[in-house]
Amino acid sequence: MQYDVIIIGAGPGGIFSAFELQKLAPNKRIALFDMGHALEKRKCPIDGDKIKSCIGCKSCSIMSGFGGAGAFSDGKYNITNDFGGTLYEHIGKKKALELMHYVDEINMAYGGEGTKLYSTAGTKFKTICIQNKLNLLDASVRHLGTDINYVVLENLYNHLKDKVDFRFDTPVRHVKKTEEGFEISTDDETYSCKECIVSVGRSGSKWMETVCKEMGIPTKSNRVDLGVRVEIPAVVFSHLTDELYESKIVYRTEKFEDNVRTFCMNPNGIVVNENTNGIVTVNGHSYEDPAMKTENTNFALLVAKHFSEPFKDSNGYGESIARLSNMLGGGVIVQRFGDLVRGRRSTEKRIEEGLVRPTLAATPGDLSLVLPKRVLDGIIEMIYALDRIAPGTANDDTLLYGVEVKFYNMEVELDERLESKHKGLYIIGDGSGITHSLSHASASGVYVAREIAEKEITA
Repeated sequence: MQYDVIIIGAGPGGIFSAFELQKLAPNKRIALFDMGHALEKRKCPIDGDKIKSCIGCKSCSIMSGFGGAGAFSDGKYNITNDFGGTLYEHIGKKKALELMHYVDEINMAYGGEGTKLYSTAGTKFKTICIQNKLNLLDASVRHLGTDINYVVLENLYNHLKDKVDFRFDTPVRHVKKTEEGFEISTDDETYSCKECIVSVGRSGSKWMETVCKEMGIPTKSNRVDLGVRVEIPAVVFSHLTDELYESKIVYRTEKFEDNVRTFCMNPNGIVVNENTNGIVTVNGHSYEDPAMKTENTNFALLVAKHFSEPFKDSNGYGESIARLSNMLGGGVIVQRFGDLVRGRRSTEKRIEEGLVRPTLAATPGDLSLVLPKRVLDGIIEMIYALDRIAPGTANDDTLLYGVEVKFYNMEVELDERLESKHKGLYIIGDGSGITHSLSHASASGVYVAREIAEKEITA
């Protein structure tokens, strides 16, 4: 079958590519392929009762399908160039911010109206952080919540379903350059298109690497982020989260001068499992609905590791540490901060007697047997630094879940149009290695859609 444009990956990059293309070029035949399920069929079998851990589904409903890995996330859209990727290096800071604001307008029009837009600009906490050797990054943050985020995705799908050919549960195996454009191969069929947008997300990193090798597209190694998810009573951070919601705070360690940062803060949220390529790691969610809020707040503490020659497999390094955690704990490990600094493993009894009620059923253990010493030392330093601006963070009963790993695709060589060396082949979203957030990935999708539509106008 022949299309004008084929989009591979139904995450935010793919969705917003399709949305903008059908808006600007309604006559184009567009198909969107994803290895996962349609949104209404995305149901993880883990129920905490009969099924307590990952059973290795053929297609992970948490990581793939319509909405991508962000479908069941906290629904935070950070509108900033200070973090979330390097999209601005390709398209410029002004354009990147304009596109992120445009994405926010679409989200508001499709079910997100009434949600709050937070900002760190001009806040007193900027000064307080600097006084304590911490750096609070600038951003505007739209918090949809996991529940409202799902509603927005439902509405976007309903808008697109009659305008775009969706092909779910259809993994793309190969992409091949042809004289007329590109050939897309699945297990059963071959499709052709004039232009192709690849937006496979972080979970498609291994596939993306294979495609780049097959097509001779240059890449370079990216980083991997390693760390833990911290769970504390919500009151400890409430003075920050009530005003800022999401506070991206960076600390430079005294011992190694490594940067440790907070990531994905979930006030009154829950800690959850995440499956990436068969490896169970940890993440966090929170909801807009007051009835679904908890007494706890959770956030990640991550240390970025960059590698130089000759080592190139940063994701493989992160995976090996996550596999070690899975081997020791049968999944995610949880440890009290007090036990970690005393050099002893946590037990069910110690956690039950603690002040923090865990929101995820994880295996009590010892994270020092999993995480490298340099990473763990940095995390411990950061917790004591945060305790100076949020007293109680370094309490003995603070829970640390591990491991949390953020995998980044190797960075693909792209021009200012986000186009590869093969003209007509665009690579966007987290699969490109240049965007790492919902807002950046969505913005990259809008950008290439406009590029394609503009090409038709000027042709």
